[in-house]
Amino acid sequence: MQSPTLDKLDLELIELLRRDGRASLATLAGQLKVTRATVRARMERLQANGKILSFTVKLDSDLGRPQVSGITLVKILGHKTGRIVQQLRLIEEVQDIYSTNGKWDLLVEIAAPNLERFDRALDAMRAIDGIAESETNLRLAAKR
Repeated sequence: MQSPTLDKLDLELIELLRRDGRASLATLAGQLKVTRATVRARMERLQANGKILSFTVKLDSDLGRPQVSGITLVKILGHKTGRIVQQLRLIEEVQDIYSTNGKWDLLVEIAAPNLERFDRALDAMRAIDGIAESETNLRLAAKR
């Protein structure tokens, strides 16, 4: 059996829950301009249909921290480093840019809230004329 599609109210409720999974029914109802019973029924249906799998807690150290980060090594054709650095700075997810020696000309730190945005940043980098080659490594767990 196919699960029902999500309507505008479902999507708005999910977005509010993403921002604050502990919001009360009354708060959610007020923001959505519906009754608490409607919110409760929608949440129960979304859980029953597997659209909401769990509720989580964000720690204060997680707030504002990108969920996906990595390092991209960049090889540049010719003497275009200055122009390429300027274009890289226009990509929102680019955090820092370092010159380096060896095979790679630049080391670019990228951070994004999710894989989709990270991928879009990589696409934007690859579209820059003069970048001959790149290699990206996702940052996984810190080893302390």
